[in-house]
Amino acid sequence: MQLDDFRNFCLGLKGVTESLPFDENTLVFKVMDKMFALTDMADFRSINVKCEPEKAIELRERYQAVTAGYHMNKQHWNTITVGEDMPAKEVLQWTLHSYELVVAKLPKKQQQALKDL
Repeated sequence: MQLDDFRNFCLGLKGVTESLPFDENTLVFKVMDKMFALTDMADFRSINVKCEPEKAIELRERYQAVTAGYHMNKQHWNTITVGEDMPAKEVLQWTLHSYELVVAKLPKKQQQALKDL
């Protein structure tokens, strides 16, 4: 998977924006201004995504590519190394899972606004 593939997938989700809030290399994807994924644009080796705590542990045990979220809450975020033992299709599946977790926690008014887009 290339950065463009990941970026296009994220931007294809409803209500997603991208920004560089931390520095000129850390690309952050948000839905309704809430972060669900981030990666390094200059060195696309890994991505950080949210995950349910039980699933996060399960994925870390199952895949060498998955570790506790680098510079993130280790309970709720995973870092997935791109191109290792997790197939690209599954990386995107867990990115979608992250997006859906964030959407589920949005206030009802924002969830409705997202549906109306």
